[in-house]
Amino acid sequence: QVQLVESGGGSVQAGGSLRLSCAASGDTDSSNCMGWFRQAPGKPREGVGAIATGSGVTRYANSVKGRFTISRDNTKSTVYLQMNSLKPEDTAMYYCAAAGRPCAGNWYFDWFLISNYNYWGQGTQVTVSS
Repeated sequence: QVQLVESGGGSVQAGGSLRLSCAASGDTDSSNCMGWFRQAPGKPREGVGAIATGSGVTRYANSVKGRFTISRDNTKSTVYLQMNSLKPEDTAMYYCAAAGRPCAGNWYFDWFLISNYNYWGQGTQVTVSS
């Protein structure tokens, strides 16, 4: 079992930055495949990016490439989402997710599939005003 707690959300003006954190506890040795997702009102949950915490390999949605960066601190069992140049369309609830196992299979290509992740945080709200 893996427990995930997100923090760092808030309100910011367009062009601003926020850093989200996702602290994992429990069976963190197996929380190797981590993802960030977001869901805006009335829209489906979508993948923002993901990281294989062992290798540090990252993947990003085209909509955030060059603006968002995922990193990890394995000593703290924490994954970060640095968000720069924020846009109003980035407004959403952001969720951290863990597979509970090492990244495997076609993860490099299908990292954005919700079905790859078994554990979810409660979410943290990000609001970007124009």
